[in-house]
Order: sequence, then C-alpha cells, then structure tokens
Amino acid sequence: MKRCGMAAILLGIHFCAAGLLHSQAATADTAKSAAGKGDELKFVVVVSRHGVRSPTGNSDQLSQYSRSPWPKWSVPQGYLTAHGAQLMALFGAYDRELWAAQGLLEPSGCMNASRISIVADSDQRTRESGNALAAGLAPGCALGVRSLPEGTADALFHPLQAGIGHPDKLLATAAVSGRIGGNPQGLTEAYRPQLEALEEVLRGCNPNEKCAGASEPQSLFDLPSSIGPERGDHPVELRTPLGVASTMAENMLLEYTEGMDAANVGWGRVDIHKLRELMQLHTAHEEITGRTRYIARTQSSNLLLHILLSMEQAAEAHPVKGALTKPGDRLLILVGHDTNIANISGALGLSWLIDGRRDDTPPGGALVFELWRKRGSSNYFVRTYYMAQTLDQMRNAMPLSLASPPERVPVFVPGCGLDDGSCKWSGFQQAVRAGIDPAFTK
Repeated sequence: MKRCGMAAILLGIHFCAAGLLHSQAATADTAKSAAGKGDELKFVVVVSRHGVRSPTGNSDQLSQYSRSPWPKWSVPQGYLTAHGAQLMALFGAYDRELWAAQGLLEPSGCMNASRISIVADSDQRTRESGNALAAGLAPGCALGVRSLPEGTADALFHPLQAGIGHPDKLLATAAVSGRIGGNPQGLTEAYRPQLEALEEVLRGCNPNEKCAGASEPQSLFDLPSSIGPERGDHPVELRTPLGVASTMAENMLLEYTEGMDAANVGWGRVDIHKLRELMQLHTAHEEITGRTRYIARTQSSNLLLHILLSMEQAAEAHPVKGALTKPGDRLLILVGHDTNIANISGALGLSWLIDGRRDDTPPGGALVFELWRKRGSSNYFVRTYYMAQTLDQMRNAMPLSLASPPERVPVFVPGCGLDDGSCKWSGFQQAVRAGIDPAFTK
C-alpha cells in the first residue's frame, strides 16, 4: 500500500512513498555522479534569507512618487506573512527530502533534530522563518531556533551595529565611489531604461507624457544624488534615484511573491516579465552597497569566520572554539537577510544566475556550502551552490519535491575552484580566510 507522510500532508505536499523513494534514488544517483561515486556528504551550511515579508519602509513616503497609494498588508512592517511562513516550510520539507536522498539526514522521524542547528537573527521575520523551516525539516520534533531577543543587534548578522570593528568610512566611500566613476549621478544614467519603466508603473502612463486629469507625482529623476561617509552604523551613505527605486522594486517583488491579487501587484501594471526588468534596479543597488569588497568584508567577516569554524569542527570531528554547532551535527542553517548573502558574495567574489536573474537574493533564497568526504579517506572537498524558489513557485505556494525542485545552481569560488566546480578543503579554507578581515571578527 502506498502511504503519504504526515509532514507531506500537513504541508499540502501530496506525493506517496513509492514515488518519493523513486525520486530520492534518482536524486541520490545524480548527487553521487556530480560529487563522484562513493563520496559522502558530511555537513551542510545554509545561509538563508528570511521568507516573504511586508515592506519595511514607510509606504506614505513612497506614495509621493506614485499616482495611487501602495497596497495595505495584513501584518506589521517587516513581518513574515503567513504565506511567507508556508513557503519556508515547503522549503524545509524539500531540504530534508534532498539531504535524505544524499544520506545526510534520516528520511523520517526525529533523529535529525539533535543534529541540526538553526540560528536566526533577532527580527520577527527571521525568527519565524527559522521556525517554519524547522517545521518542514522535522515536523513534530521540537527542533528549536536560537536567536537573541527582539531588537538586539546580533554580531553574526549585524556586526557593525553590534560594535565589532571600526570601519574606515573614508576608505569605504572611496571604494564605492571608485566603482561608479566618482559620480553617483552616473547610476541614474546607467539604469535609465529600468528607471523609466518603473516611472511608467508608478504614474500609470508614459513618463514622457502628462496623464490627463491627474496630479503629477514626484519624479524619481528629480532626486539629487550624493555619496559620503555615513553618520550611523553603515560605512557609506549613497543617495541616488537607484536607491529609492531599489526599495520600490523589492516591494513589488514582495507583492508578487505574496500572491496578492494581480490588481495589487504594481497597481495591475506588473507581470512576471515586467518584474524581472524592475528587479534589476534592486540587484544593481545591492551590488554597489553590499558587494563592494571593503564593505562586504566589514559586514560578513564575523559570519564567515563562524561558518568556517563550524565546517572545520565537522571535518576534524572534535570541538572547535567558535563553532555554531555541536560535534556530530550534520546541518547548520543561518537565517538572516539578503544583505548577509550579498556581503558574503562580495567578500568571496561569488556570483550566480538563477531563475533568469543575476545575483538576485529573493525571499527564502540560500547560499549553501556542502562539505564532502571521499569515502574511506580523510580527503574533504566543498561544493557551493545557490538555491531559490522561482517567482511563480513562491506566488502560487507550489509544493517542492525532488521531482519538482526549486532552482539550484552551482557557484564557483574564486581562489579554490577546480574544473569540476568544487574546492579542495584546504583551498576552501584559504579562500574563505582571505575574505575575512580579522578586525571585524569576534
């Protein structure tokens, strides 16, 4: 008799045991082929962005640029939505199915719970994303999520706010300025086509025309551009139309992936094709503000150090001071923000193309480091990849399985990457340590 797992039923995933075992075997064969026959997956680190949330900014401030008010959300600003939690649970269930097929986790039961560590930032959206992942990974197993109290700056995810290190703000400003030709206004011209497309959505008519019978909202192109040292915790203050547009594009992404009625996604003027175009504004801004190497190292070095120490503990099979896991753990999940993933990528020189978008970090997306061992030896190597649900998988809360997986793409690590995309363990250690600035670690 074919029976479906209770976790699958609770999550709305209706695949049966026979089909599951068949697809698990297929994925296991694929994984073994990619890594080499006989190789053993020993430990995995997942750096995940939280799930779909409501906008964090003040919509009234953004409404001065749009003809109509922005849509209302059912949760407070910056909170994970019920839809977002459902998506993270689906992702957690898929993760278990995938890593069970690869021999890392047990396919059922609660034995995994003692071997999984989930650490989340202190925000509601990260804590609850961690809880949803835990529910998918180990349903009914009381898998806990570690986090600091709400509003506390966690040194893993926000090291500068937590007082770790003192960035040279003049150097940081020079680093950003040197990437944009010393002219922040140049970003407006570089992304003029995308900004004009956004203005058309905001105004409801062609930016070069006056909409009949309606007052004109403020134009993004009227915003002044400037760059200089930031007065607060961040190293640089970059003010451009691109920065404001980035927030708006991200909000439209959230509307789409939340599954809002089409009339509320960009006021009915943004479909998936338009959204892909507008999201270039967000990734471009994140590239400058989050991936510029000096800034990326100041903000990711502490997180990278503790990731590396956790992987070293798994490889060496004895306690390592600073590891975020226990000896014998199989999986470490860190639930943070898109900025954390962008910072790590900038520090290590990582890049990817997924679901038709370059270097995007959508809700629930994750950067993954897999530690493998050649079976019967002490030789370890690392495979790195990025995975994310597609825009339509998020919008429609589509069940994930080995037969219907999220997008997953390999990521090459400069400084250690080999011709098969992997890194020797020693090379990976050297590459990561080269990306870490000890002045920003604790």
